[in-house]
Parts: sequence; structure tokens; C-alpha cells
Amino acid sequence: MDLSRRDFLKTSGSAFTGTALGSLAGVGASLAPTLAQAQELRIKHAKAIPSVCPYCSVGCATLVHTIEGKIVNIEGDPRSPHNEGALCPKGAAIYQLHVNPNRPTKVLHRARGATEWEVWGLDRAIDRVAMLIKKTRDETFVERLKNGKVANVTTAIFALGGATLDNEWNHIQQKLMRGLGIVAIENQARI
Repeated sequence: MDLSRRDFLKTSGSAFTGTALGSLAGVGASLAPTLAQAQELRIKHAKAIPSVCPYCSVGCATLVHTIEGKIVNIEGDPRSPHNEGALCPKGAAIYQLHVNPNRPTKVLHRARGATEWEVWGLDRAIDRVAMLIKKTRDETFVERLKNGKVANVTTAIFALGGATLDNEWNHIQQKLMRGLGIVAIENQARI
């Protein structure tokens, strides 16, 4: 077996840590007070703001801890009758939704045939989306069916709401899409 110095140190460190923790547990020492104190210190000076998990329609309550306006921790709210402080895996990852350094913060556009992404301003991107929706709707709008029945639909556009969007946004999106004559409307939470 080929064992590098780094692998040896990793294995030795893991074995030592496991042995030390096992010894403490073996003599009846409890790490719960230490863990509770570490948790308390992490959010000691933080302001707790009640919120709701954005992922599905259950409405699990959360506590968002902030220090000087910066989010430092998000956890389930134990006072909630819905989730009693527990969160599903998506809900437990809410913190990453806000602080992930890989989260896109700019509109990127790659023109047809291009090999590179171009950074667009938000106004330009919104204007482009609106123009394409109008163009597609105008080209595919069906006012009446062949039998003369009023339809007022376009089947060339599909709308997909997201589970990270709140109910208010999804309601407005639904009204907008129905107003445009779009009938293919779905939500990620149901897929």
C-alpha cells in the first residue's frame, strides 16, 4: 500500500480524535454542554428575525440570525407548530441560498453562435425577455378555434414557477401568464 505523508497524518489525526472522543464518552463525560455553549457563542450577539422557509408551501418557520445586518445563521424556529424547529434538507441549506459565493449575481447572456458569456444590465435583459414574449405571443396567438369557439390562447410559451419563490410572486405570475393567454403553467414544487 502506498501511503503518503499527508494520508498518514490524516489517518493518524482521525484515529486520535476518535479515540479521544470515545474515551471521554467511555468515562461518562458529556459533550452536550460544550456543544450548547459553542452554539450560544456563535449567535450570542445576533438579532433573531423570524422568517419562513422559501422552498415549498408548508411554511416552516425559521429564525434568521444577523449581526450588523449580515446573516450569520439560519435555523428552524422551535416555536412553530408546523415544523417545531426541524427543517428538511433543502430548508437546512437556506443559509447557502444567501451567502454562497458561487451564486450568480449578474445577468449573463450568450448570443446565438457565441462562445463566451456577456454581462448584461438588468434593464436590457428584462427588455429582451419582454420583446421575445411579445414576438412569440403575436406569432402564435389563437383567438378562435376552427369551430368558432373563443380560445384566446398561445401554446408556444410555457411558464415555470420556482419553489424558492413565495406565494405572492407565484400568484402574480399566474395572473400575468393567464392574461397573456398562456395555458402551460407549472410550478417546480409539483414536478
